[in-house]
Amino acid sequence: MTNAKPIRFTLNASERLKQRKLIETLFRQGKAFFVFPYKVIYRILPANDAESPAQAGFSASKRYYKHAVDRNRVKRLSREAYRLHKHELYAVLEANGVQMQVFFLYSTSKTLGFEEIQDKFAVILKKLKAEIPISGATA
Repeated sequence: MTNAKPIRFTLNASERLKQRKLIETLFRQGKAFFVFPYKVIYRILPANDAESPAQAGFSASKRYYKHAVDRNRVKRLSREAYRLHKHELYAVLEANGVQMQVFFLYSTSKTLGFEEIQDKFAVILKKLKAEIPISGATA
């Protein structure tokens, strides 16, 4: 009998990157790449007793979206796409015993549809998975 957790398509408070100090550290020490229209900043940490293997933050610039309703829509679509695809990333993080902090910056004035955003997140998460150090038989 396996003790595997069922896949949960949720995005709890423990999975969100909200603390100013953590976000500032991520922006200072993290690595970044760009997949149009997202700039992705991430940091890989050794696993600790946190509730989730990854914490994510989302932002849309006031520079590109002057109205809050438009920024909120972009962030909502981004969170939804991440929520639906995060289990692929979580599996790799848990298998290698690491945690990740990641921040998604939507950086264009072009508004994409939800299907396009989902496609972008599939590419982003594939790149993030490739950045995770593979833990071998060292224990």
